[in-house]
Amino acid sequence: MADWIIYSIGFLAQILFSSRMLVQWILSEKNKKVLTPRLFWQLSLFASFLLFVYGWLRDDFAIMLGQALTYFIYIRNIQLQGEWEKFPKPIRIFLWIFPVLVIMYGYNNNAYDIEAIFNNDAIPLWLLALGSIAQIIFTLRFVYQWLYSEKKKISSLPFGFWLLSLIGASLILTYAIFRKDPVLFLGHSLGLVVYIRNLFILKNQVV
Repeated sequence: MADWIIYSIGFLAQILFSSRMLVQWILSEKNKKVLTPRLFWQLSLFASFLLFVYGWLRDDFAIMLGQALTYFIYIRNIQLQGEWEKFPKPIRIFLWIFPVLVIMYGYNNNAYDIEAIFNNDAIPLWLLALGSIAQIIFTLRFVYQWLYSEKKKISSLPFGFWLLSLIGASLILTYAIFRKDPVLFLGHSLGLVVYIRNLFILKNQVV
């Protein structure tokens, strides 16, 4: 597949991710407290779908790992907000079975393309480790958010979510610089600003 198509998929995913943050940021600034709009999770889900495809096309395990871990958390938050049933049924079915379709696609002659992922000459082992650790930390923010929301029975974005976002995004930005990945660099540069601002808003709420 042509590089421009692959990068277009990646940039579209990051545009959606950035859009969710901008929507959340603007609403939070307007109301002087951190809010979790419905559109945040809807954009998250579709952006995650696209970024997983982008990571697959680039043989980038770190990107795929991050999206695979958060995909169903996005769906769960949409359910907690009572919005999941509003999606057309064919789209809901496709989103549920998408991971299975990816596994089937990756299955080649009775073997997964593990060698292509872990032996990518463009990503040395130390860099792959950095990217994977960064994605795990970045993903933990949604695990924390999910458990917090399940306990409160309402979808929300607590302080710990934004703190883990800041740490994870900083590491992913470092990975993007070494990887020379404009998609990750652009997306997480903007994200850092939003994460820091939300931490300040939450701090002022407590005070």
